[in-house]
Amino acid sequence: MDMKQTLISGLPELKLDLTEAQTDTLCAFGQAVIDQNQVMNLTAITEPQQVAKLHLLDSLTVLSALDLRGKSLIDVGCGAGFPGVPLAIASPQTQVTLLDSLGKRVNWLKEILPQLGVNAECVTARAESYDYAVSRAVARLNILLELLAPYVKVGGAVVAMKGSAAKEELAECAGAMKKLGLQQEAFLEFPVDGAIHAVIILRKVAPTPAKYPRPYAKI
Repeated sequence: MDMKQTLISGLPELKLDLTEAQTDTLCAFGQAVIDQNQVMNLTAITEPQQVAKLHLLDSLTVLSALDLRGKSLIDVGCGAGFPGVPLAIASPQTQVTLLDSLGKRVNWLKEILPQLGVNAECVTARAESYDYAVSRAVARLNILLELLAPYVKVGGAVVAMKGSAAKEELAECAGAMKKLGLQQEAFLEFPVDGAIHAVIILRKVAPTPAKYPRPYAKI
């Protein structure tokens, strides 16, 4: 199967129904990542079927876990644009911001997304509060929560996308969650290419103290 066939065949398991225009745009972005990866280090995953499974479908698991319509979401450490860009394509009613510390990645996203008709803001600096902050495989969960929580307003949620160690990492985080004003709301598992991936949703129930996030080396 090619990228589009693989993507379409994986949508029913996520209970997602996308238009053909959305699947075409998702695949166009997937191909753009593959092409750009030849001149910029974006991803180790470059085979079209694997891009569909491990980048596109994996990113879309968030939509199986949350209704993002009418909400604002920031993807912290977005890298090549996952999960934020697929979420922006599949849920155009969501106000998506892509944040990465590497300026050349952000500049590439600023260039390619308008060409594909994708509406998302691309930034390299801290911004205002959001309904959701999401991140995929940026750091171990106890570190990730400190990076994400300050972006979320009270009543919003941190959404962490994790792999096989998700339960173990979550068990380490009770103290960090309390300090950051977070409370576990959901732990959802999805099969992705023969492995179990998790979407962890932590509701923000109290303000995060101003001293967070600390410098990365201290975390």
